[in-house]
Amino acid sequence: MARYFRFSELNTSFSQETIAGLTTFLAMAYILFVNPSVLGDAHMDKGAVYTATALSAAIGTLIMGILARYPIAIAPGMGLNAFFTYSVVIKLGIPWETALAGVFISGVIFVIITIFKIREKIINAIPANLKHATAAGIGLFIAFIGLQGSGIVVKNDSTLVALGDVTDPKVLLTFFGILVTIVLLVRNVKAAVFYGMILTAIAGLCFGVIHKPDAVLANIQSLSPVFGVAVTHIPDINSLQLVIVVLTFLFVGFFDTAGTLMAIANQAGLLRDNKLPRAGRALLADSSSIVIGSVLGTSSTTAYVESSSGVAAGGRTGFASIITGLLFIIALFFSPLLNVITDQVTAPALIIVGVLMATSLKNIEWNQIEIAIPAFLTMVAMPLTYSITTGIALGFVVYPITMAVKGRIKELHPLMYVLFVLFIIFLPFLS
Repeated sequence: MARYFRFSELNTSFSQETIAGLTTFLAMAYILFVNPSVLGDAHMDKGAVYTATALSAAIGTLIMGILARYPIAIAPGMGLNAFFTYSVVIKLGIPWETALAGVFISGVIFVIITIFKIREKIINAIPANLKHATAAGIGLFIAFIGLQGSGIVVKNDSTLVALGDVTDPKVLLTFFGILVTIVLLVRNVKAAVFYGMILTAIAGLCFGVIHKPDAVLANIQSLSPVFGVAVTHIPDINSLQLVIVVLTFLFVGFFDTAGTLMAIANQAGLLRDNKLPRAGRALLADSSSIVIGSVLGTSSTTAYVESSSGVAAGGRTGFASIITGLLFIIALFFSPLLNVITDQVTAPALIIVGVLMATSLKNIEWNQIEIAIPAFLTMVAMPLTYSITTGIALGFVVYPITMAVKGRIKELHPLMYVLFVLFIIFLPFLS
């Protein structure tokens, strides 16, 4: 196993990868509770969705770990589930069964274009500067998620965002977690992010900020209310409106995953000559998990930016993903214990990881204005629009324009022209 995952070559070990896999799981375990809540607003059975969420995350992540050998976890995506519920089901009035069929079809299309290496070619065609900007932007985005979830940053009617109540015990617990993690990092402690989360959880339990779970074990909820519905309702995709919905699932999922894969591979130092080794396998793991997840009964799955916390804890191989996937299976039985992993526990990890990912800014050629402008827009738009895809879209629209005006249009890969047109067409749908 050590030979298969190339532990020696990547300077890692079983223990280091195990801690990384556990760190990633703890950072993204919230999806087990948030996804049923969001899809529950679409009148889906919450218990069944919980089981579908855990199983789809476990299967997708295990495929990623074994097939592609990357420390990247897969689960139903935040943003994608909100689009499913609030835009498709509630706003457009489309039944959740039909929307789920749309997710299934988008997944099948994903698999097809992955097999023909179309997705891999597009990712490899993206300029290195935009890849670095995407990594930094995702870093800012997940840091903002951590700041918001912990209560350090709150919404404000006048200024959109503002500083939260710094005397709130939950906010103070987050500050404690950030400080502890910083100290561990500065002292070069391995898996500092993971240990920071554990110490924060212990402190929260000791001071009553985090409530002790009422139970340890829980029954596994039945999948029957949602299982297979996506397949039986395929004939319902019979209008232009629904075709557009399917294409939007496809478009947003494509670039959410592409951005995450590039960012985490860059953070882990796995890119080679601006290309992602085994990209086809990673993309196949991602696309097949969408099909599997929709059949199980959940919205589109995607590669998770929280995987960066596992990379920060030392994860370099797919063995970390195997650990994360197995923990999602275990979570089916021990769901009450996950209540200990609150936003205040995960927030310090997300904020610190955001700092680590932002270091890719140093690789951008800021002295060239034709590159600096699209790179900045890519980076800053992600947290400000709460969307990885929107940040990528703005950067990819502006980049060909600035390069053309500068007289460097010949340096662009032909696929960048195609992406330029597609992003202009889909920008209205992203809003």
